[in-house]
Formats: sequence, structure tokens, C-alpha cells
Amino acid sequence: QVQLVESGGGLVQPGGSLRLSCVASGFTFSTYAMSWYRQAPGKARELVAAIFPTGGITNYADSVKGRFTISRDNAKNTVYLQMATLKPEDTAVYYCNAGAQVPRYTGSWGQGTQVTVSS
Repeated sequence: QVQLVESGGGLVQPGGSLRLSCVASGFTFSTYAMSWYRQAPGKARELVAAIFPTGGITNYADSVKGRFTISRDNAKNTVYLQMATLKPEDTAVYYCNAGAQVPRYTGSWGQGTQVTVSS
């Protein structure tokens, strides 16, 4: 059974930083690309960043390029999203999933972690 557990969100002022974590189980984590998605109120879920299995290749949405960094620890089945220079438009619920371009486990989304950027 696939489980994805996100954490690390919170309320932060514009320009601040947060580090999100996602612990995955139920599949062979080290063999899959992993991605972070986000969904703002009234908007569709969007792909934010992806990292390939060995961590050597990463991709980012244009809106977060240069501000967010995705990384992974295959020994801990964990993927991270370091977010810096946060903007109010980054406010959303953040989710992780396997896959690089489309989510592999669409029936197993976690609860997500809320990120709110506001002064």
C-alpha cells in the first residue's frame, strides 16, 4: 500500500524560507522519480519540481526556478523541497508523488502540507 506523508509547511512572511519533507512507503522509492505538486484554492494541482532516482537530474516549474530546490535521500525514502524567497503566490497545499511529469499514484495522495506566505 502506497503512503505519502508530507510535512514542514506553515505560515511564513514574504521572502522567508521553508523546507518540506515527504516520506514515502509501499514502493521501491529509489527506483522512481519523485515530484512535488501544489494546489492553491480554486486552482488545479500543478507540478512544481521533480527529481530523478539518483538525484542527478532535477526539473522545476518556471515560477519557482532559482528559488526552490528539490532533493532526496533514498536511504530514508524521503524527498525534500527547500523553498526560499517565498512569495504570496506560493501559498498552496503541497503534495508529493512518484513520477517525473505525471503522478504515478493518483489514488494515494497524502494529506499534503499547507504553506501560507503572508505578512
